Amino acid sequence: MKLMSHVSALALASASLAGLAGAAQAWSLEEAAKPYAGTELEVLFLDRPGYNAAIKMLPEFEAATGIKVNITTVPYENALGEQVRDFVAGGDLDIALIDLVWIGNFAENGWLVPSETFINNPDLADPDLDMADFFPLVLNAFGSWNGVNYGLPFDNYSGLLFWNRCMLEAAGFDKPPATWQEMMDTYGPALTKDGKYAYALQSKRNETQSADSFARFLWPFGGSFLNAEFRSNLNSPESQAGLNFRQELMKFMPPGIVAYDHAETVNAFAQGDVAMITEWSAFYSTVVSPETSKVADCVEIAPEPKGPAGRKPALGGFSLAVASQADEAEQAAGWLFIQWVTSKAKAGQYLELGGVPARKSAYADPELAKTYKFIPALVESWQEGVPEFRPRFAEWPAITEIVQEWGTKMMLGEVSVEEGARLIGEKMEAVLAEAGYYDGKKPLAQ
Repeated sequence: MKLMSHVSALALASASLAGLAGAAQAWSLEEAAKPYAGTELEVLFLDRPGYNAAIKMLPEFEAATGIKVNITTVPYENALGEQVRDFVAGGDLDIALIDLVWIGNFAENGWLVPSETFINNPDLADPDLDMADFFPLVLNAFGSWNGVNYGLPFDNYSGLLFWNRCMLEAAGFDKPPATWQEMMDTYGPALTKDGKYAYALQSKRNETQSADSFARFLWPFGGSFLNAEFRSNLNSPESQAGLNFRQELMKFMPPGIVAYDHAETVNAFAQGDVAMITEWSAFYSTVVSPETSKVADCVEIAPEPKGPAGRKPALGGFSLAVASQADEAEQAAGWLFIQWVTSKAKAGQYLELGGVPARKSAYADPELAKTYKFIPALVESWQEGVPEFRPRFAEWPAITEIVQEWGTKMMLGEVSVEEGARLIGEKMEAVLAEAGYYDGKKPLAQ
């Protein structure tokens, strides 16, 4: 018994020492970053609230790690081309900023390092990373391609209905339209008068036309870009119903709506010129700030209205991924930055500074919804969104150019909805045929 007690005591002592050693060696950002102090990272950002929030947080990361993050801010319209040119040339970018619709292109070209490379490295992987804490729809749509994760969600959006409570109450409404048909039949006529308009739909001839305007009226009406065989579905009765609805709804929008980008649409709402807009959650901070909005006290947020096929809100946003062209130290430092800026620990601060994190835990506190009115609608939308709201394959950049051209011509009345859809479909199928989708060279993945 004495021998057993002695052995047990030694075992307990050894376990205690091991526990203390483990505690002493617990993972920390500071320790993980020591080998990479002095490393400089190059990344493109956009001039949007979520990016500005990350820039405000950046000094904390740099002070803790000794890693320098060099931010170059570019317009959205330039971000894809600048990154593609850099990656093709083996340039300087160490982190990829990936729009939802660029993930297939970037992944198939080998420009990204799979996240698993770093997650399986105990020196770099934060034990609190918790990939399951990301909304599954968002993690899949923004950062994953063909079953492999490359990027962690960053500055993620859902389309929401921003509505001016004061304008609606003055017109006799105590809530926003639940359906698009209500918007057309009831709210549109009541709110469009005296130089004010019921609704503004950003529709400028760029990605805004494709994502925020054209696609927004396909899915809720049961339409889509492609059918199961990857042939155009734009002339189906459902797609045509949605696109014709968009055309008719223009009578309740400001003149020149086809020239409205996000800035013009958000400003029209913030100035009280339109009662409702469907906009990305990322613009919430702009419309509720008295510095940028005349209607800050009147702003309410709801999910996008339902169509005949249900609620199919717009889905947009980005992920950050490590670029394969970066050297070993830059890749490690890049992962540490991405992991940190998208972490559970920083999600609350990111939210408070104007960003929109994709962490479920960030929205768990019911009190937050009182401060950030978009939270309930956002969480609901991320349960129901469509990952392929815009197809995410490598050919989207070519196809979106086609949609932008002919979608704009539809709205301007230069071509009928039926003819415009037919032409988009023909040109879209030509791109897909050349890429090898119809002869089996590429899987029908979008």
